[in-house]
Amino acid sequence: MIKREHYLARIRKFYHMDLIKVITGIRRCGKSVLLQQIMEELKKEGIEEEQIIYINFEDYDFSFIRTGDIFHEYIKKQIKTEKKYYLFFDEIQVVPEFERVINSLRMKYGASIFITGSNGKLLSGELATFLSGRTVSFSIYPFTFREMCQLKMIDKEGREAALHDYLVWGGLPQRFIMTDEEQTKTFLRDVYDTIILRDIVQRAGIKDIELFNRILEYLVCNPSQTFSITSIVNYFLSIDRKVSKETIYNYLEHIVASLVMTKATRYDIRGKRVLTKMDKYYLTDMGLGRIRNSGFKLEMGALLENVVYNELLVRGYEVYVGKTRTGEIDFIAVKGQQKKYYQVTYHLYDEAVIEREFGAFKEVGDNFPKYVLSMDKMDFSRDGIIHKNVIDFLLEDE
Repeated sequence: MIKREHYLARIRKFYHMDLIKVITGIRRCGKSVLLQQIMEELKKEGIEEEQIIYINFEDYDFSFIRTGDIFHEYIKKQIKTEKKYYLFFDEIQVVPEFERVINSLRMKYGASIFITGSNGKLLSGELATFLSGRTVSFSIYPFTFREMCQLKMIDKEGREAALHDYLVWGGLPQRFIMTDEEQTKTFLRDVYDTIILRDIVQRAGIKDIELFNRILEYLVCNPSQTFSITSIVNYFLSIDRKVSKETIYNYLEHIVASLVMTKATRYDIRGKRVLTKMDKYYLTDMGLGRIRNSGFKLEMGALLENVVYNELLVRGYEVYVGKTRTGEIDFIAVKGQQKKYYQVTYHLYDEAVIEREFGAFKEVGDNFPKYVLSMDKMDFSRDGIIHKNVIDFLLEDE
């Protein structure tokens, strides 16, 4: 495995603080390995083995810990000295009332606590109530294309084929261990089924599983597309299935919370406000879309847009879809005082496509950087708008 330095660099400054380090990410994206890397760094700093307590709550060895009381008593027995302890709790959401335990351990022992979970709402509800102002959160994603190239030692000549592979099969770390396509499909199906059955259907108590799967498949089959609740209702009406807006809204919330997909809200550039309708949904990992989409088609432009969106999130940007008076800009990426605009297309085939992609920025009046990303190797930059080859962009060390 590779060292995920861009995450470690962000977390490292909090290693010894009593703020709760909350690490969330889709299943099998590498959270457990990241915790192991943090523990190794602590040991190199001189922290002794006995000061580090690690529990993976999905390990059968710890299946007896399924209440807050048992959890609390177990950890108390492990803390035997006055030294500072470093507590690592992986997939903690399986323990009821874990929030109370974490708060108690923080107050009583002053330990440095790291928790991970596969649910985007880990910081909501009681955890937010008990630990308001005492947490720092980090989102972890599957391997980026750059990490894939690093892992597989892809040379310059092999990058285009590697990107095609990445667009189809995604970046979940364990999929790179698989030796053929059938193994990869089996692994991805297992991850998908675990997320749907355990993280959504069981936890959310969904009754109409068939309807839920149809809604999820509808989203997965159309990544990078703008959706409204009404459009989804109308789709199901077209196939003689009546479903309420409230049901769809609830299911979408569960899908986003499971981290299978991410919702990008639209931002009105002219009115300078976030819009509450017509969101876009992006796959967290492209491979999960490939498994669920039985009628899979390589819509390369949409897949490439999805990958760029995920890349911007990994780089720490807040990402919005830009709404102009006459059209749309694929992404507005914001980080602190930085702002960047992006258009993504597979190829700039002809002058009409070039005009469409570069012309999307006409209504943007500020001087923040504007980019068009495509597979083209020729530089089409014009009018202050920078054109970049998308592979070069994905391999940047930002």
